Amino acid sequence: MKAKQYYLHSNSAYTENSIESNCYILITNGLITDICHSPSESIPIVELDNLTILPGFLDLHIHGREGADVMDATPEAIETISTSLAKHGVVGFLATTVTSTWENTLAAFENIGYSYQSQPSGAQVLGAYNEGLFFTEDHKGAHDEQYFLPLSKENINAIINAAQGALKVVALAPELPGSEEIIRYLSANNIKAMLGHTNANYQQTCDALHAGACGGVHVFNGMKGIHHRDPGCAGAVLLDKDAYVEVIADGVHLHPGILKMIYRMKGPKKMGLISDCIVAGGMSDGTYRLGMLDVEVSEGVARTKSGSLAGSTLTLERAIANLVSLADIPKLEAVHMASLVPAEFLGVSDSLGSISVNKRACFAIVDDAFNVQATIIDGELVFKSDNFTLNF
Repeated sequence: MKAKQYYLHSNSAYTENSIESNCYILITNGLITDICHSPSESIPIVELDNLTILPGFLDLHIHGREGADVMDATPEAIETISTSLAKHGVVGFLATTVTSTWENTLAAFENIGYSYQSQPSGAQVLGAYNEGLFFTEDHKGAHDEQYFLPLSKENINAIINAAQGALKVVALAPELPGSEEIIRYLSANNIKAMLGHTNANYQQTCDALHAGACGGVHVFNGMKGIHHRDPGCAGAVLLDKDAYVEVIADGVHLHPGILKMIYRMKGPKKMGLISDCIVAGGMSDGTYRLGMLDVEVSEGVARTKSGSLAGSTLTLERAIANLVSLADIPKLEAVHMASLVPAEFLGVSDSLGSISVNKRACFAIVDDAFNVQATIIDGELVFKSDNFTLNF
């Protein structure tokens, strides 16, 4: 893509505030510099025919794809994940760990820190997400409890130092001793605490939120659910108007009725889509490794030997389509749950997350079924499907 300035033209574009028809988006040196209906005749136009322009997606909770795992702790693994995500409209992601040995964990964070500075060729590394180590056995999911560690400043500082400025999120169980002190410590270091893999009751969760925790890790999954005498962790994060909740909308982790309930309780601005995808994403069914555990993937669903769900093989464009078809969520809001909402959560919405003037030119180009046909990052084409011709 040699042109420094060009228009993208489509019959449909999902901008920050509306779905625009016959829309021309002007890209200048990697930034969106105008959104209009009457282009300048002197600037080249890239015609997208009947495709739709969406903001590029942000996947803030993902472990791996196409045979690569963040816990491989190699630049090659991050590159594979990055390239694979770009095929599915993702322009940025948080490389997410899973419970493993302490040595492997620190190596993984060192590698994420390296990739955060050097950046892979596809979807960009927006930072690191620690999902592991600081959980309860009651809702361990696909985490091996023999490697769980005390929630201490010493352990947190070791991860912070290994990640070299890349650590953005730490998941923890709020019933662990010292959790509120650690939550405040993380907040003071501009790191978000999220609550998950926990058996915390309603009050313990509320106390953690009051201390500065930001919300719930894959809400309802890996946490104490709602009971009429104890709303649990799930009830607490749903009722707190400021709490952000991650949602795995694959049709397996959450019933459509629960998706509708989350939407009604949180609204469109505190409900963020994640893939929670593992190494098996984009691969055939079979046995795979997740952290220290073997998981079996059958019909695209990953489970441990004990039957617990073990991440997913989901992509964000499918999650968007599922919200629309299963939960009757308006298309623009569903799209923003994979773009603007996570951007606001991560604090990068000034440059990413929506189609708006002065933001980075990062787009997912999709067909009517939300299948990604092309991905553009900073005005550069990083993925194009074989199904159509795109002339820059």
